[in-house]
Amino acid sequence: MMRTGHYTRKRKGPHKTLRTGVLAGALFLTAAFASYSAAKAVETSSTFQNRELPIYSVDTEEKKIALSFDAAWGSEDFENIMQILDRHQVKVTYFMTGGWVEDNPECVKELVERGHDLGNHSEHHYDMTTISQEEKVSELMNVHDRVKELTGYEMFLFRPPYGAYDNEVIRTAYENHYYPIQWSVDSLDWKDYGADSIVDTVCSHKQLAPGAIILCHNGAKYTAQALDTMLTNLEEQGYQIVPISELIMREDYHMDVTGKQISDAAEKAEKESETE
Repeated sequence: MMRTGHYTRKRKGPHKTLRTGVLAGALFLTAAFASYSAAKAVETSSTFQNRELPIYSVDTEEKKIALSFDAAWGSEDFENIMQILDRHQVKVTYFMTGGWVEDNPECVKELVERGHDLGNHSEHHYDMTTISQEEKVSELMNVHDRVKELTGYEMFLFRPPYGAYDNEVIRTAYENHYYPIQWSVDSLDWKDYGADSIVDTVCSHKQLAPGAIILCHNGAKYTAQALDTMLTNLEEQGYQIVPISELIMREDYHMDVTGKQISDAAEKAEKESETE
């Protein structure tokens, strides 16, 4: 079990300034794609030596990484973040709590319109290891249903609050058609060390490698200030930044001890080449 970045959701009024129009075609395609992915997720196992593991990273030779934002409070910097991502032509994954969705419905719609992933971060941001099985399912599906009703998007990526999980949390995610997602690179933006610290932490992180998943927070104090420089640095290192839905494997994979997805076919081919 892993924990990091403790925070408490603060309730704020709905975001008033964002565009309200959502492209119907984009909604339809996104919802269909998500539904297909969710159907695949239930068929997938993530066991390593009797432990159920979320996806921390992906084994790939392509120089692709994913950038993700946890959204549990605040939307003051949201439009600024969207504009920076647009300038870099980068799509990301937003893991949203039910409270954030309730407070910021226009932000949720805008994420879909702009082509970003929507991810589930639970209804109330509880430590999922401390609640009952019935509550686990409710924490997942209440926000799932709200987002689907609001946008037509069917989420299939789940990040446990605080990074806290056990076997039951991971099984519950898969049983409800979700891929459980962690991260391999923590920006530490939630510690409020400053914009330069975020850039340095991410761009020189020892786990920054093809297949990495980067953790940031939508409501952290310096994240928006750091984002443009961070993206530029990552691009100069040759990385292509993609949403998590485009990075992870959907089927025919297994996990190593670090929570890295390994392709079954690739490992089989490697073993066969070694015996030739």
